[in-house]
Amino acid sequence: MTENSATTVHVAVYDTYADWEAGFATAAINRPDWQRKPGRYVVRTVGASLDPIRTTGGMRVLPDVTLDELTPAESAMLILPGNDLFPTPAYQPFVARAREFLAADVPVAAICGATGGLAMAGLLDDRAHTSNALEFLQSLGYGGAANYRDELAVTDGPLITGKAQAPVEFAREILAKLEVYEPAVLDSWYKLYGSKDPAGFYELMSV
Repeated sequence: MTENSATTVHVAVYDTYADWEAGFATAAINRPDWQRKPGRYVVRTVGASLDPIRTTGGMRVLPDVTLDELTPAESAMLILPGNDLFPTPAYQPFVARAREFLAADVPVAAICGATGGLAMAGLLDDRAHTSNALEFLQSLGYGGAANYRDELAVTDGPLITGKAQAPVEFAREILAKLEVYEPAVLDSWYKLYGSKDPAGFYELMSV
């Protein structure tokens, strides 16, 4: 990927998008404070169409681009928040694009129900991963149980997966993969938001 093509992080948006699951990651990516290269990344939303979607929290979101316009070469990462659509045909175009990203070694980060969509497509079978629970994925008939890890968030090559209850840990894996912060800064960021330790705030203020 060229430097220019690697600067946009795409966040998939669709009806029933789980508002809280990507928020820590997108805020940190889009906010230049404490970053290794401030302003390197921008966040753009991608939908099946340009029609507005409605999140779980009732927020109306207008996609910036469509899936048809998105290619791995033009993205630094595709983030797939949780949703209720993952077992339906409406979610298949997002899964197909995720498959293309992984094949091109461009990162894909999926959390909650989005991991179910990837599991149903066999994209978790050969990679270490997590999800809300092993039983959740097994109920979908997937074949990757041997690679399931009962952890809050897992990175294996270009794939990041997270549990619904762990948006901060999910964000930490995303920020590490994109090298948004220096490692010590990421540790302080997680100390503040993950461990709820106010010492992290003062460490960040000293960066």
